[in-house]
Amino acid sequence: MEQILWNGIKMIQPEGGFRLGTDSLLLAQFLTLPKRAKIADLGSGCGTLGLLLCASCPDCTVTGVELDETAHRLALENIDRNGLQGRLSSVPGDVRAIRALLPAGGFSCVISNPPYFPVGSGKVSAGNAAARSEQTLTLSALCEAAAYLLPSGGYFALVHRPERLCDVFCAMREHGVEPKRVQFVRHTAESPVCLVLIEGRRGGKPGLTYLQDFCEFTPDGAETEAYRAACHRGEQP
Repeated sequence: MEQILWNGIKMIQPEGGFRLGTDSLLLAQFLTLPKRAKIADLGSGCGTLGLLLCASCPDCTVTGVELDETAHRLALENIDRNGLQGRLSSVPGDVRAIRALLPAGGFSCVISNPPYFPVGSGKVSAGNAAARSEQTLTLSALCEAAAYLLPSGGYFALVHRPERLCDVFCAMREHGVEPKRVQFVRHTAESPVCLVLIEGRRGGKPGLTYLQDFCEFTPDGAETEAYRAACHRGEQP
């Protein structure tokens, strides 16, 4: 299945697999990007975040790391179809073995849309356990990999479930990444928080900023201006 993004970027997604969602769209927008950012995407799937970042930021480069062979092959196809060789790449491998895959301190930013649920939580089915539960990548292992890839001052951003926020903070600090920015996502202003965006800095000083909540829809069900902007509504594909 092909989906047109913007700025000429197209994305092929796996049949029956995860579709481009609010979590990836908002995370790509949330990440702090320095000039000529060199980004590592941990658990990159078919290259969704890399494609979004390349579509929005003309001078960034993105290297994805993906364990699933089928998703990795689809990422390579997305790279070829968009002519992004040299800007976007996919490395087959296990994030837990990051030291054998990518150089220490080699990236200015790390980004990840990781599995949300602990193993045995009962919130995932057998068919999607690898993608949605931490059976192959725990929060601690993810943060350890991110810290390895970042120099002092580098940015690490991820999206997660609000009930796991304390776990995310603890895992980041365990590996020397200080939480610095947080934004809650709600369907409407009156809805409970459904997602949380978190960004930390390698070796950063304590001090946390809470951004204004991101609301997807108005009370009457219309898309908010912020959500339309995140989706690049009205822009040329």
